[in-house]
Order: sequence, then C-alpha cells, then structure tokens
Amino acid sequence: MDLTVTVVATVFVFGLLIFFHELGHFLSAKSVGMRVDEFAIGFGPKVFSYKSGETVYSLRMIPLGGFNKIAGMDPDEEQDEKSFNAKPIWARILVIIAGSFMNFLLPIALFMIIFLSAGVDTPSTEPILGKIFAEKPAAQAGLMPGDHIEAINGYSVGSWRDLVNIIQSNAGKKLEVIYRRDGTQQKTTVMPEYDNQMNRGIIGVMPKIENYHPNVIEAAGLSVKQTYLIAVSMVTGIVQMITGKIAAEVAGPIGVAQMAGQVAQLGIIPLLQFAAFLSINLGLINLLPVPVLDGGYVVTLAVEGLRGKPLGRNKMQFIQMIGFILLMLLMIMATFKDINRLKLF
Repeated sequence: MDLTVTVVATVFVFGLLIFFHELGHFLSAKSVGMRVDEFAIGFGPKVFSYKSGETVYSLRMIPLGGFNKIAGMDPDEEQDEKSFNAKPIWARILVIIAGSFMNFLLPIALFMIIFLSAGVDTPSTEPILGKIFAEKPAAQAGLMPGDHIEAINGYSVGSWRDLVNIIQSNAGKKLEVIYRRDGTQQKTTVMPEYDNQMNRGIIGVMPKIENYHPNVIEAAGLSVKQTYLIAVSMVTGIVQMITGKIAAEVAGPIGVAQMAGQVAQLGIIPLLQFAAFLSINLGLINLLPVPVLDGGYVVTLAVEGLRGKPLGRNKMQFIQMIGFILLMLLMIMATFKDINRLKLF
C-alpha cells in the first residue's frame, strides 16, 4: 500500500470529520451567546493560528482531534454572562449535541456530491442479466451479461422479480430458458442449485445495473434516505453487539487509517463514501450515554435539570474518570486488533 496515499487519505478523512464536528459545537455556542476562546483542529503544538474577534482559530500538529475552548465550561474558571455554565440547560444541551448533528449533516452533503457527480446505480427491474458468477449454473449454461430472459419452461418472464421467483422455487429441476442476445432469440437449459444458507434455489446471477444522474432535489432526498438507512443499520449493529448477539468488531486509528488508504486507491468517490460512513458512525458513538462522550455530558445536564442544581465537583470527576478509563480500554483493545490485522506480531 502506498504510504503517502494512506497518510493523505487519513488526514483528509479525519480532518473533514473533526472540522464539521467541532464546527457544530462552535456555531451553536456562538448562536446562544457563549464566548469561544479557541477553535482548534488537531492536538499538540500550534502550527498556525490567528485571532478574529474574541476567538483564536488554530491548526495543531496532530490531526487526530480538535476542540472548542468555550468560556466557563470549567467551573473553576471565572464566570460571566457569556460562560457555558451561565446559560440555561437547553442551550448547553444544544451546544453539546450540535457536533453529532453536524456529523449527520456532513454525510448528506457528501452523498449529494457523489450522486450529482457519479450518478446513482440501481438494479434494473427488467429480466436482464448483469454479473454472472463463475462455476454457477448460469455460467455453466452459457448465459452471459446482457442476456434478456424472455421465458422459462414456457412461462413468460416480464420482470426481474418473475425470474427470481421461478429460480428460487425450482432448485434441482431442469429449466428451459428462452433468452434474447444481440437481437437473436436463443435457448438453453439450466438447473438451479440449492443454497443451504438462503434456503432457496440460485443460478448465480445479478441484475443489470443502471446508472442515472438525479437532479439536485432528487439527490437531496436520496442523500437523506441513504444517511438514515446507514444510521439505522449502525444502531441495530450497536444494539446487537451490546446484547451479545454478534461479536464486537472495533477499529482504532491504525485500522481506520489502513482502510482509508485502501479505499483512497479506488478513487475519490469511494473515499467520500468512506468518510460519510465514518461520519455517521462518529455521530452515533458520540451520542452514547457514556461519560466523556457528548451523550454522557447530555445525561449529566439532564440530571442537573431534574435536580435543579449541578452535580458536585467530586461526583463529576469520578464519573468522567470512569468514562475515560472505559474509553481508554476500548481504544487499547481496538489498537491491538488493528496491530493483529496488520500482522505486525
């Protein structure tokens, strides 16, 4: 794998996700009248910075994070009317969840760029063969991509669904297939094999893939739908991992960097898709009610709202310490898995 491509792709993906996440915190804090002393991308020593108004904007050496230094978030700081803790509960919760909100907004924008530039691939509803899998009945029968199936055993095939229904219900039976290739009608015999995993007959074919370019409104709708479907799938996966129904698969920075490098070599569109996927993942993970994460902060603010006063400093420090330990253990586990994947040991 090209190390330069991996480094550039990693910095691009992490930088994009972090920038939008922190931008959400920044814009929401400004909108409710909080003072932001610094908006930073990265950690460590400053590489570049400038001050505009009351905020210092900085770029730091390690591009694996970022932060907003919002006045008054630390109770020991001097408080004024622009301090975080001087604002009502709803305003503070808004600022905390705004980062994750931007992580859901970013994929919508990325998918729009993808759909408007590369179009949308959709399977054809017509009974036209696309990919043919080697060693499967369709390939053995001489069927090829582009063949238009017209009839099977004398029954007219008008759609891809008709084709699928006939194949799935006739495992182990010889079927006479009439198809059209280059305008000429031809005939062959195929015997669907039984797939034990899917419990149905298959011949090893996929439908023809059609590509079309949507307009801006269509692209926006498709982008929202795509983001929603991915988020729902991820939530389902997280619930299944927590309940033990599926094995927990996690990747740390090393694993993400490796995947970014691999995807980048496929082109800019796959890299944007990867960034969109990671952004949704980051948004969801950040909303988990775990101390140190944004979701955990929201829980403590909700408790403050119910009690009418904030939790004591010692309790807050204890909760944050537990959350930090859990987060570090998860990161260590993810890093070891990354190293094992790279076969460095």
